Formats: sequence, structure tokens, C-alpha cells
Amino acid sequence: MALPIRFSPESEETFESVIHQLHQRWGEKFVVKFKAKTIKSLKTISNNPYMYALADLDRDIRKCVLHSNCSVFYKIQDQYIMILYFWDNRQDPLL
Repeated sequence: MALPIRFSPESEETFESVIHQLHQRWGEKFVVKFKAKTIKSLKTISNNPYMYALADLDRDIRKCVLHSNCSVFYKIQDQYIMILYFWDNRQDPLL
């Protein structure tokens, strides 16, 4: 059974930031492909939330690499999956 996905305010902000950066660097065509890949990955997370590895920084948070430049971090709740934030992999790692 697929779990519904909810987005934190931070995830919405960081997604828009990533989209803006991708648009500036590679253009609209790349952004459309990235959004499609993101939707596909979110469906996979919804259907199989334990598929992706635990993040090093917290044992309750999982990380899905969407692209070599971007990952999404999420947490599995009882009734849903909370998307916490999107991360530009070229940034300094979280401490």
C-alpha cells in the first residue's frame, strides 16, 4: 500500500531553489526532465519507502539521489511520508 506524501515548507523552498539553479545552468528542457524524474522517484518512495538508504546524519531520515547534483531527504511517519528537503549535492555536507 502506497503511503501519501506530504511536503514540509522547507522542502517546497529548497525544491524551488534547486529548480531555479538547474534552469539557470541547463535550461528549461533539463528542468522538465528533472521534474519528471522527481515525480517518478517520489512515487517509488511512496510505494517502497524503505528502499533508499538511511542518511548518515540521522537514523530516521532517508536519502534518495535524484540526480548526481540533487538528493531528497525524507522521513517515514506512521501514516505518511514527510519530504523534509531537497539538497544540492555540490554544497558542503550537513553536519
